[in-house]
Amino acid sequence: MSDNMISQEEIDALLSKGNLNEVSDMTEVEKDIMGEVGNISMSTAATTLSTILSKKVSITTPKVSWQPFGQVVEEFQSPKVVATVDFKHGLSGNNIFMVDVNDAAIIADLMMGGDGLVESSEMGELQQSAVAEAMNQMIGSASTAMATMIGKEIDINPPLVNLWELDGEYEIDGMDYNANVCKIEFDLSVEGLIESKIMQMFERETVDDIVSTMNEDFEEEVQPVVTPEPVVEPQSKEEKKPVPEEPVTVQKPIFNELAPSDDSGNSPRNLDLIMDVPLEFSVVLGKSKKTIKDILSFGNGSVVELNKQADEPLEIYVNGKLIAQGEVVVINENFGIRITNILSKEQRVRGLK
Repeated sequence: MSDNMISQEEIDALLSKGNLNEVSDMTEVEKDIMGEVGNISMSTAATTLSTILSKKVSITTPKVSWQPFGQVVEEFQSPKVVATVDFKHGLSGNNIFMVDVNDAAIIADLMMGGDGLVESSEMGELQQSAVAEAMNQMIGSASTAMATMIGKEIDINPPLVNLWELDGEYEIDGMDYNANVCKIEFDLSVEGLIESKIMQMFERETVDDIVSTMNEDFEEEVQPVVTPEPVVEPQSKEEKKPVPEEPVTVQKPIFNELAPSDDSGNSPRNLDLIMDVPLEFSVVLGKSKKTIKDILSFGNGSVVELNKQADEPLEIYVNGKLIAQGEVVVINENFGIRITNILSKEQRVRGLK
């Protein structure tokens, strides 16, 4: 056997380690691109989480690494809540989010109207549902931001949220436990309650899709534009004499004055051009703010208290703008609204802008 040949045992060993199918590393350019994509998408997700929790949420600059998925799991220092997202359109592979179960318990408590000061990190069915909804909204906004950044429409399936304990070997459909993944790690801070980390991971095929798309966009942006050089005809000695410049007259432009409403309150005539445009007309009986826990407890016969007294006038809106007040009436067994106070026509026109 030649010295340059390898034995069958060596081939089997290489195959068992996946060395023939794995890319050894990510290039620095790929890491920079994925770091920027992760930074933009997770910043948007953090903003969404801040809105959900009514708390200030911030993340740090991402740390990008390339390591086996199994190694990431083995390095867990606490149980994780894991959301797995399958790309349905636009990208290939999976996008995986991980957050500590302790942090997930705090997020669930805040979503259910608590103060976030939890004593136990146990995740019951209600807590898991609350965290799943939070991660669903975060991942949705992150995917939208990613689609905008790479200039490609992205559609995802609903995320699968699971609890992963320590010392477990977990599987994700289509992913090899020993396969390398792009791990993007952030420090997560939630206003006085959470100081932890959150991770986002992409498979190799997803990285390749994103990087190739970003490179295509970059090449299109820097494509040089070749302009033909002007052809200069030779001139005779007589034609080389300088041509005297003619004086140019510069004056200010004159515009007609904008016609305001007349003293009678009539609107400008150009308002007639939009008189047939349909608008949304709505009446607000009252409002109330409830937690997810309150809403889940609703049943037949439940009463929701509104922020209005029984004798207060109702608010009438057009396209979300307040234009009048009124009271409820019944007309031929249908509810109606009698207008009791109305803004001036000029105020209403301004409100429609």
